[in-house]
Amino acid sequence: MTNMLIPIILAGGKGERFWPLSRRQYPKQFLSLDGSGVSLLQATAERLLPASGGWDKIWVITNSAIASTIRQQLPHLPEANLLIEPEGKDTAPALAWSTLEAVKRYGKDAILGFFPADHAITEIEAFEQTLQSATQLAADREAIVTLGIQPDRPAIGYGYIEQGEKVKEYQGLTAYRVNRFTEKPDQETAIKFLATHRYSWNSGMFIFRAGVVLKELETYAPEILQPLQDKGKNAYGELAKQSIDYALMEKTKLAYVIPADFGWDDVGDWNALSRLHPAQDSNVELATHIGQDTNNSIIYSSNGDDLVVTIGLEDVVIVRDREITLIVKKDRTQDIKKVLKKLQNRPDLEQFL
Repeated sequence: MTNMLIPIILAGGKGERFWPLSRRQYPKQFLSLDGSGVSLLQATAERLLPASGGWDKIWVITNSAIASTIRQQLPHLPEANLLIEPEGKDTAPALAWSTLEAVKRYGKDAILGFFPADHAITEIEAFEQTLQSATQLAADREAIVTLGIQPDRPAIGYGYIEQGEKVKEYQGLTAYRVNRFTEKPDQETAIKFLATHRYSWNSGMFIFRAGVVLKELETYAPEILQPLQDKGKNAYGELAKQSIDYALMEKTKLAYVIPADFGWDDVGDWNALSRLHPAQDSNVELATHIGQDTNNSIIYSSNGDDLVVTIGLEDVVIVRDREITLIVKKDRTQDIKKVLKKLQNRPDLEQFL
């Protein structure tokens, strides 16, 4: 068994909370939001290259609607390493099917890692060290290792992981058994979690030996694994939408966590721009903007020739992208999904999705 990691990038997401910049045919993972010109997907692949040893061991799973753009953005990705789901069924079917496909090539002792395509990470060296530690833990024992993010605020938009028994140190990072997962607590609960110093944010990144996770899926999610074993991706039509957290991680006794800090941000919605860019007079301005008494706001335009003028605004997000202008209070960005459902019910407005 080799300790080389085989990263599998989950790149089928819609990125709806970044609408209107994120659209059906060009979702969030294809965007560059930090000013580098490198998309979130490209940055994800590049930081996984050292762990994989090159492009031959990097895989991507996505959907048919955006597969061609994946190929454009990742021209070095082998075609055989691009898995195309017939329809999106959340992360549990994606993880199960891609694990089954990887086993065909590498065997059940292969160490796989699953990584969302749309996260930002600034401390690459610390991230690589964490990956090495998680890969070693997965090689040492039957473990499904999740990378925990040390919280710096009582965020209510993340899942939380409670660490249990200390297992071992790997290159200065401590691994723990997972006591439990808690999905998106309220503010009071999140504050209590932070006070204990036993909780990490759930990053959605997992490392394990392929055979270990298949055995656990057989025990806890046979309704997902069995059809995929029998029919491959042709089984997708009969699968329920399930996250891997719900289908497996909240049930397995083999969950481990390595709490770490490598400058992680899940870039969940437009508020993330306040963390990715320095403010100018309290505003984040990624547009030609003239403001009068406008504070603590985010102003974005995809066209630098557009002028955005604001007067007397506070705590808002303004996005100008081609034919659409979005104006939303910062604390209501989660409701962008609700607006998109309204658009989906308007055939005359379908071109705006």
